[in-house]
Amino acid sequence: MFRQEIKELHPATAKLLAARMIRSIGQGILIVDFTLYLHVMHWKGSSIGLVLGVSGLFGALLSLMIGIGSDRLKRKPFLLVYQVILILSALIAMLTAQPWLIGISAVLGGFGRGANGAAGPFSPAEQAWLAENIRSSKRGLVYSMNTALGFFGTAVGALLAVLPTLWTTWFSGALAYRPLFAMVGILALADLVLIGTTEENYKGSKQNTTAETHKEQRTRTKKENYSLLKLVFVNVFNGAAIGMTGPLIAYWFALKFHVGPDFIAPVMATTFVVTGIASLITGKMTQHVGLVQSVVFQRTFGLIMLVLLPIIPFYWLASLVYMLRSAFNRSTAGARQAFAIGLVRNERRGLATSLNTVSMQIPWAIGPTITGYFFAAGQLVLPFYIAALLQGAYILMYRKFFGGYKPLEDE
Repeated sequence: MFRQEIKELHPATAKLLAARMIRSIGQGILIVDFTLYLHVMHWKGSSIGLVLGVSGLFGALLSLMIGIGSDRLKRKPFLLVYQVILILSALIAMLTAQPWLIGISAVLGGFGRGANGAAGPFSPAEQAWLAENIRSSKRGLVYSMNTALGFFGTAVGALLAVLPTLWTTWFSGALAYRPLFAMVGILALADLVLIGTTEENYKGSKQNTTAETHKEQRTRTKKENYSLLKLVFVNVFNGAAIGMTGPLIAYWFALKFHVGPDFIAPVMATTFVVTGIASLITGKMTQHVGLVQSVVFQRTFGLIMLVLLPIIPFYWLASLVYMLRSAFNRSTAGARQAFAIGLVRNERRGLATSLNTVSMQIPWAIGPTITGYFFAAGQLVLPFYIAALLQGAYILMYRKFFGGYKPLEDE
């Protein structure tokens, strides 16, 4: 179904897609096992949530600087720096169990956050670079393909997350999780090599000198800023909803149904595969009904699944509802990224992507901390309903603000 689209990809675009998939394998491992690893080491739910929250907040603040910097300079160097940071973080986590070192490596490496292969706080540079060789009419499709590959890679990683249960003969308890960080580091090294060989044409923002051009530029910038402001506002609700449930979902399954990696990992892997397929379908949908309507339609069904999930008493049924919720909800990530990119000119794409990311990550960062305290108090239902209210508000405002959206054409 996507054979022709794949053939038409620019070589640099194809490499960036491949890098996304490789990176997502490591993230898939840790989205399942990182919180379980901390749980085995007797970390409290509040402490686990705090680490994930600080990680999200740190990523959000750094993301804004990366977005602005990548517009003024180039995008490639920022991604190379990210891969080096990820390698070092994985090495630290592999060699020590000291809580403060684990915390630092988790914050720097974004462990357990489930970014679907995105380059953490450096993703604004990645997303802006990806748009370089894609026509505006194809962005929804290609960005959805990018998201799908991230989910497929995450599914592979989630399957690998069962390994701690298989080598208990050699490693016991928390030690069984430590080799996983070596795998994450090796994958990050492979990405470092791949990105290093990828061509970038962008040379940095250029300053216009004529008075007429400067006036036109101010007018366009004002219009773009207004669109970005609306996007930031609605994203706050989306980020808060995701942060309340997503980062701690494996931990929630463990608490509610008393299951471990051997049960959770296959469910997560299947979920990512289903979501990847749904992302490809969303990409095709954007070609027919547009970016905004695709997002609204999918997220509405995802909201229904979110309401049902916490009250289901059986693990297998809860797993099925979680898969459906993920398929409808998370498969819109590529469309939403393409939407943000289309709001601005090329020299402001890093800024647009960073604002799109930051406006979700800051409220996201608060979510795990709040949910962690709820879980520590034995309350496993209320966080889901708070998230549902936030998600419903997001859907309504997204449609109201952007129902008439048309992408900014390439120059």
